[in-house]
Amino acid sequence: MTNQQLFSSLQLIDTPLTATDKLAAFGLTNALLDVAATQNTAILHFWTLPPTLILGLKDRHLPALTAALGDVASQGYDYFIRNSGGLAVVSDGGILNVSLFIPQLTDDHLSVDDGYALMKRVMQQTFPSLTIENYEITHSYCPGDFDLSVDGKKIAGISQRRSPSALVVMAYLSVSGDQQFRGKLVKQFYETGLNDQPNTWGFPDVWPESMINVADALKQPLTLDDVKGAIRNTFEQSGIAIDTTSLTQTMQTPDFQALYAKELQKMTKRQIGL
Repeated sequence: MTNQQLFSSLQLIDTPLTATDKLAAFGLTNALLDVAATQNTAILHFWTLPPTLILGLKDRHLPALTAALGDVASQGYDYFIRNSGGLAVVSDGGILNVSLFIPQLTDDHLSVDDGYALMKRVMQQTFPSLTIENYEITHSYCPGDFDLSVDGKKIAGISQRRSPSALVVMAYLSVSGDQQFRGKLVKQFYETGLNDQPNTWGFPDVWPESMINVADALKQPLTLDDVKGAIRNTFEQSGIAIDTTSLTQTMQTPDFQALYAKELQKMTKRQIGL
């Protein structure tokens, strides 16, 4: 199945978030999932954060979570917990988060594997000189079956969120910056958080060298704007029209603002106890 068979147009939004509105990352995700279904439209959402550790729900079970978060803060990183499972990932100025929303209004729904394969295909077409593989990079942070890697080193992780009538496939892509530092940050987070207690929840043993930036894999400088442009070009070369205005207008409507406020309130409640 090609991108063009899935949708012929794509509404694009780019959201550089600040520490103040960090919870908007996933508040917007839930609200846009509803828009994709109600408007029967595919959406591409780029978003970034200042230095932040994004926790998964599973991370709440760390025996010494408070001490672990203290370590994170001491390194100049903020933190919050997202509204989904999984484990901690890093977001900062060198990480591009890419969310692709697809309406599922017919009986021919994309399977979970189809969704992951679609994001892999987008990344492969965006970086054609790289050979991108998908399998779990065991000692990366937030390891998963559909980790994207080059020469055995992870460049991106993928997750999904679904409603009855839409899905979103989300990737965090390590574009540039100090990936070794990111790995060390998460490694220390789990070591402090476990506090020598049994690892009954399967927290990863992070090896910082197990992950790499796309810029390093390409052996050339690369900015987030370069990557955004390349991803956009990938869709356009497939004959998909890019709309950069309609979604912005939708997001200004009272109905969307009410929905977004509701989702943001849910995210805020998730943070209780951190």
